[in-house]
Amino acid sequence: MSKSRRASLLAAACCMGFLASAASAETLTDAVALAYQTNPTIQQQRAVQRAADEGVVQAKSGFRPTVSASASISGSRTDLAHPTTTVVGGQVVQGADNTKVGASSATLQLSQPLYTGGLASANLSSAEADVLAGREDLRSVEQGVLANVITAYVDVRRGQESLRIAQENVSVLTRQLDESNARFEVGEITRTDVAQSQARLAAAKASLSSSQATLAVARANYAQIVGQNPTDLAPEPSLAELLPASVEQAFDAAEANNPAVLAARFGEKAAAARVAAAKAAYLPTVSAGASLGYDASEVNGSGKQFGEYDRAISGSITARVPLFTGGLNASNVRAAKERENAARIAVEGAKRTVVQQVSAAWSTLLAARANLVSNEEQVRATKIAFEGVRQEQQVGLRTTLDVLNAQQELRAAELALVTARRDEYVASAGVLQAMGALDVAKLAPGVERYDPKTSYDRVVHSGSVPWEPLVRSLDKVASPAIATSSGGK
Repeated sequence: MSKSRRASLLAAACCMGFLASAASAETLTDAVALAYQTNPTIQQQRAVQRAADEGVVQAKSGFRPTVSASASISGSRTDLAHPTTTVVGGQVVQGADNTKVGASSATLQLSQPLYTGGLASANLSSAEADVLAGREDLRSVEQGVLANVITAYVDVRRGQESLRIAQENVSVLTRQLDESNARFEVGEITRTDVAQSQARLAAAKASLSSSQATLAVARANYAQIVGQNPTDLAPEPSLAELLPASVEQAFDAAEANNPAVLAARFGEKAAAARVAAAKAAYLPTVSAGASLGYDASEVNGSGKQFGEYDRAISGSITARVPLFTGGLNASNVRAAKERENAARIAVEGAKRTVVQQVSAAWSTLLAARANLVSNEEQVRATKIAFEGVRQEQQVGLRTTLDVLNAQQELRAAELALVTARRDEYVASAGVLQAMGALDVAKLAPGVERYDPKTSYDRVVHSGSVPWEPLVRSLDKVASPAIATSSGGK
């Protein structure tokens, strides 16, 4: 991040006043849309998912041919200690005192798997299950970020309201101190009453400073999650219509849609496919091969000229049957089965965790709603009490301390109400997240959604050959069956 960027964020975070948008108020929908498109955590997980998509392409390579080419050029020279001699026509002819040998060759090889004992099919099934599990992990990350956006948004809104209340409190207590000083000058109250007003004003100013710091922290958190500084935030929309009518409906929705549960189920499917892959090591494999080669060599400059290569064409079908692996295959199968057991247990663990999350979120929501109702009633009552105490003070029925206490109770009630509204909204979002229903399509319908299937479809068919479906069908013959999921979706 550039220095200017950091400086702008810090300046906005430290701003103690309300910032008004030049055009219109920023909404929760705007914040959700921006975070969904630019948040680094989401972007990182999308990249991880695109990498997982390549696992399917790599698994499909087990059905496809491989072609390789090789070429070599070599030369050697041998100096003879005793040059060879020959007799030609009764005369002795001196031979060469060294030998030069040159050779060149080129080979083109093709190999096509015909049957892997189900290994390639099992690897493909596990890779596809991994992709589906990864999509659920991506959805979980997206929901977590959206929940953080909601929390950051309402935290800023709470900070702004708390700052407004603190500022009003300082203004009211300042006027109260002025009144106390005026009444002290005419002898209606004592120095003690003035000191009490001064003490409450000092405490209010300290509270104002704390509110300013809290708002600055909330603004910085918002900028970190959303990607820009908050401006004039509009009231958040109600989430009531997205919530279920009962906790039973929340449980059902969570079991069917919570990304952690779905990811665990796909993880179990991937583990079952890896058991089949381990068992496939016991079965024979069949592959076809073909090669085309060219070779030429010469000795002391005499031999085949350019274009006078020997050509060799060969083809083969090779079958391999494992007979003894020193216990390796059996060990791999046992290990794969235990990993499958662990994955199956993980599904149950995910279900229990989700039940706990839904229960906790629902209970928190009910408590927040009850607290909100109580705080609204408290604010209504304290406002009436404060006005009554002020009027009674004017006729001498109440002291300055009574007015100060009533003022303090009113501001405390107003702050509690602001916090209660924030807590109720965050609790509602928590229920939706536990259900797996905190979806950007519901929070920001106009934003273009990222579809991981688009990236998957773009790469999954790369490198395919016309006869691949036939090879895949042959590979499933007598191959180890993949165990079905023990339960659930």
